[in-house]
Amino acid sequence: MNSNTPGATATDGDILARLLQGGARGRWVLDTSGCRAEFAVRHFWGAVTVRGRFERIQGEGTMAEDGSVTGVITIDAASLTTRNSRRDRHLRSADFFDVADHPSVFARVTGLARAPGGGLAITATLEAAGRSQPLPLTARVLEVGRDGITLAATTVLDRTAFGMTWSPLGMASSSATLDVVTRFVRGPGE
Repeated sequence: MNSNTPGATATDGDILARLLQGGARGRWVLDTSGCRAEFAVRHFWGAVTVRGRFERIQGEGTMAEDGSVTGVITIDAASLTTRNSRRDRHLRSADFFDVADHPSVFARVTGLARAPGGGLAITATLEAAGRSQPLPLTARVLEVGRDGITLAATTVLDRTAFGMTWSPLGMASSSATLDVVTRFVRGPGE
């Protein structure tokens, strides 16, 4: 069932209940063709928004018999692009993602529950540039079917918590918006 289809009546809570009742137990892997991770940061004192994306993402997760969820999404930090090669080199430097010492960004998921206002509350941490912080996420279910589920989430992070403090004259916002779409499919042999 596609939750965005006109006439669809299932809510995220209904879908979560079905997932937790046994339909999602087992190993799941990211279908990279259905995933994206994008970021946006206000620059030049809010006059310009710098947008970028990561081109290489992989990951997997497991739902246990008791309904507990674990997983990790791994992003190749060097795959970031803003379509400006000079800026991209700077973002890969020690001022930001420090890809020489920390080539991957990790989102480690440890829980899934029904969110109070709708959607799915995901308990996770984000590790970037060698630092780890809680990752506040409430996901929307975009599509769910027998063999796959697509989730979307947007959150705002303080990039300075990851040591990304570069901002001459305070021209770059410390807040970064992260927009993620993930499509999970059954793992091989599931």
